[in-house]
Order: sequence, then structure tokens, then C-alpha cells
Amino acid sequence: MSQTPDRTGGPQQPAPPAAPVDQDFSFEAVPLTQRRGFWRVGFVMLGFTFFSASMSVGATLGNGVDLTGFIWAATIGGIILGAYTGALGYIGAKTGEGLDLLAQRAFGTRGSYLPSALISFTQMGWFGVGVAMFARPTGDLLGVGPWPIVLVAGGLMTASAYYGIQAIEIVSFVSVPLIAVLGTYSMVTATRDGGGLEAIFSQSTGMTLTVAIGLVVGSFVSGGTATPNFTRFAKTPAVAVITTVVAFFLGNTLMFSFGAVGGAFSGQDDIFYVMIAQGLMIPALIVLGANIWTTNNNALYTTGLGLANITKIRKRPLVLASGVLGTLTALWLYDNFIGWLSFLNVALPPIGAILVIDYVWRRAAYRRPTDPHRTVVWGSVVGVVAGGLSGALVDWGIASINAMVVAVVCYTVGALIRRGRDRTRA
Repeated sequence: MSQTPDRTGGPQQPAPPAAPVDQDFSFEAVPLTQRRGFWRVGFVMLGFTFFSASMSVGATLGNGVDLTGFIWAATIGGIILGAYTGALGYIGAKTGEGLDLLAQRAFGTRGSYLPSALISFTQMGWFGVGVAMFARPTGDLLGVGPWPIVLVAGGLMTASAYYGIQAIEIVSFVSVPLIAVLGTYSMVTATRDGGGLEAIFSQSTGMTLTVAIGLVVGSFVSGGTATPNFTRFAKTPAVAVITTVVAFFLGNTLMFSFGAVGGAFSGQDDIFYVMIAQGLMIPALIVLGANIWTTNNNALYTTGLGLANITKIRKRPLVLASGVLGTLTALWLYDNFIGWLSFLNVALPPIGAILVIDYVWRRAAYRRPTDPHRTVVWGSVVGVVAGGLSGALVDWGIASINAMVVAVVCYTVGALIRRGRDRTRA
């Protein structure tokens, strides 16, 4: 045991034990020694985007547009999502900081409580929705009520999120190949048996391309705002950008395709029901459980980091509390899913847009520690509120894009006013 000298000349005393290391880096940047390579980050990001809710969007697209419209919507929407999340991923890897630490810079140390609260409670909601998405169809299949499955699934997902990025990696390494291989096999078989792609998209209801693109962007733009929480572990910004763009472009498109086939082949919006109709009960349960578990891990992890920024309590106990609350409210959240999704679509994109514009505007400041005297950046706070309102109230265009544009304008006006005041004082 190491010892420290006694200044009085007496016997040496044992040194105090070292403080436990926070493996989640709740309050500090991830050091370079803890960064991860392409495959480890890539599987985490793919696991994040493999989510059953995206299949519902795919089913809506499959019934609303023809094959050409589906391809265009998935491509254009995927490019928008990839650009948004790729920029956030770059910043996370470049600084080593997650969403909440970046928010302290862009919104101020106290102003960051607003984005942290929004991201925490919405991701906790996604966690609950995901648990119910697994419990209800599984309960129907097994002939039991949803609550036992809700409690078991919620407990297991909470436990893995508790152990942080390492547990998320393990779940993702197992789940992503299973989802991709089993889901693709089922989709290809269903497409062949259903008469091909043209037959799948033959029931188009005339949805416009703008609406279709809006659905693609809105499917994961809210969750994508949390991208820095995971790319901060990337060894290089290039690793972060490539893995993020691949996940949000290709991963999301795969989920849309699963949903489109599900809607055409079985009348449901999930590949789970397609596989059940094909007699693949065990693979269906594996795909559904793995699909939701990976995304729920990331959602609860993000919730813990956000609440840690507000409470100054480290992430792990907050993950436990959030997991319990999300589990107990899972069925209620599931029944109110559409309203929750609409709120998410306009509440979170302004946060990510402001993080990006602040980094572009003040890049040099990101090489220094966060300024503790920069408590509230009102242009950023107003930008989130105004952006969210515009996204909810403006009927034309794409809601999330409208929200981001308004947020950036508010931030820019606030930054110019602040710069003018600083010059006057100087």
C-alpha cells in the first residue's frame, strides 16, 4: 500500500484510496485513451437506428408512395438525416464531449438544463414505448398479459444501460447481425412470395414527396440529436462521421424497407408479423427483442447523462430510476405514441441545430474549458422554444427543418447582440 510522509516526522500514514473512475464520463470529455475504433462505434450506432418505430414509418411510406417515390424519399430524407447527425457526430468526436457538455457551451451552464431536460424525458418516453412495443405482441403470441413481459424486458434493458457504453457495445454486437440477417431473409422471401417490389408499392394513396421526406426525417431526427453521446468515444472524427452516416442512412432505410414489406405482406407495420406469418416464431421474437433492446439501451443511457447534467449526480443511479419510471409507464406511453412522436419531432431538432451553429461560430472556444460565467445564452434558449413552436404550428414544409431554421436564426440574432454588447463594454 502506498504511503504519504507525515510532516511532523512521525510514521508514514496510508494514502487515501483513489476516487472511483466514472466510466461513463458524465461530467468530462472522454480521454483519447478510452476512444474506440470503427467497428465498435459502428455497431453501437447501427443498433441505435435499428428501431421498430421506423418500420411503422416504412409501412406508411409503402402505402403512400410508389416505388420511385419510396426511393426518392428514403434517399433525400436519409441525406438530410445523415448531414444533421454527421455534423453532431463530428463535434462529439472532435471534443470528446456528449450532448449535455456541448449544451453547457452553447446554452450556458444553467441554460443547458433546458436541452438536458427535453432530451432526458423524451428518451425516457422512447424507452417506455419500446418496452411496450416488445411486450404487447409477445404477450399476444404467448397468450399472456403484457405486464409480466413489460417488467422482465424493462428490467433487463435497464440493467444493460446501467453498465454504460461497454454493455451497449455487447448488446449491439449480438443484435445488429441477427436483425440484419434474419430480417433481410424474411423481407426477401416475403417480397418474392408477394409478387415483387412493384406489387408491394402498388397501393399508393398519392402521398406527396414532401410529406414522405418529412416522415423519413422525422422518424429519427429526435433520437439523432443524442449522437454526440456515442461518437465522443470514436478515435477520430472520420470514424464518427462515417459510422453515423452509414447508420442513419443505410440502417434507417433497412428499417423502412422492413416496414414497407410488412405493411404489404401481412397488413401490419412490423417485420415481426411478417415472420410470424412465415412460421418463423422464434426468429421473430429474436428480431423484435434485439431491435428494441439496442435502441432502448441508447435511449436510457442518454436519459441518464441528461439528468446527470441537471442534478450533478452520476449517471448510473439515474439510469435505474429512469428505467423503473419508463417501465411502469410503458403501456400508457404506447397508447399515446402518436402524440409523443409529434412532440419529439419539433422539440429536439432545434437543440442539435444550435449545437452545430455554436461550434461553427465559436470553434476556438471549444479548445478551452467551458466558461462557468456563461450561465444562460438567451439566443439559444429562445431558439429552442421558437423553433419548437414553429415546427408545431407551421403547416407547410418539413416540421423538423422549419424548427431548425428558426432556431439557428434566433441563435444568430442573439450572438450578434451579445457580440455588440461585448464591443461596447470594451
